[in-house]
Amino acid sequence: MSTSAASQRPLAGTYRTSAGAEAPALDRLSVVVPTLQAGTVLSGTLEALQPGAPGQVIVVDGGSRDSTPQIAEQAGAQLIAAERGRGGQLAAGARAADGDWLLFLHADTRLTADWPLAVQDFIAQTGEGWRAGWFRLAFDDRSSAARRVAGLANWRSRRLGLPYGDQGLVIPRSFYQALGGYGRQPLMEDVELVRRIGRRRLVELPAMAVTSAERYRRDGWLRRPATNLTLLTLYFLGVPPTLLARLYR
Repeated sequence: MSTSAASQRPLAGTYRTSAGAEAPALDRLSVVVPTLQAGTVLSGTLEALQPGAPGQVIVVDGGSRDSTPQIAEQAGAQLIAAERGRGGQLAAGARAADGDWLLFLHADTRLTADWPLAVQDFIAQTGEGWRAGWFRLAFDDRSSAARRVAGLANWRSRRLGLPYGDQGLVIPRSFYQALGGYGRQPLMEDVELVRRIGRRRLVELPAMAVTSAERYRRDGWLRRPATNLTLLTLYFLGVPPTLLARLYR
C-alpha cells in the first residue's frame, strides 16, 4: 500500500502507550473544526484539545459574523475561510492539513481529557492500516433522556457502523484521500463518508465526545431523534441532501 509523502517525515518524538509499545506523538495529527456562528461553544472545544498538543488545529469558517474567527485566532488555530456548508468546509480543512492523521470534530463537541491516549493507542495499533476511529457520544445534559439518546447513538455506531459527525472521526490522511474525502453536500456528509469506510474498518475509541444538547432541548428529546431517523431513512431512499438540509433546519 502506498503512503503519502508526509508519512515519510521523521517523527518529532514518541511516547509509550498503555500497552507499553512505542508510538508516534500527536504532532502527526491535524484537527479540522468547521464553524459557523460558533462563538458560544468554540473556545471550550479548542481548550479540550490542548492536552493532546496536536500538531495542527484548523478552524474552517463558513462566514461567521460573531466572535468565532477571533476565538480561533486567539487559541492559536489556523483559520481559513470556505463556502458555507459542513461537507465543503471539512474537505477544505483536510486539503489544508499537513498531518499524517486527521481528526474531524464539530465546533460544539468537546473531547474528554483521556482523548490523547485513546488516539495515540489507535494510531499505534493501526500503523499504516486503513481504519478510522470514533468517540462514544455523550451530551452536556445530565437528564435520563440525554443518556438514552446517547446510548442509542452509540449502539447505532457499533452495530450499524454509522457514527455521526458529532462523535468525531480519526483517520489516516492516506486512507481519507483514497476514499475521496468528504463530499460537498449540506447534510449527511458524515454518513456518506463512514459508509465508504465500512463498518468493519470503524473502531470505537475509549474516550467521550461531549456534544451540545441545545438542539435536543429546543426540539424535544423525542422529536429531534425521530426527525434525525426520518432524515436518515429518506437519505437511504435517495432523497437529495439539499432537500434534507431544508427539512433539518
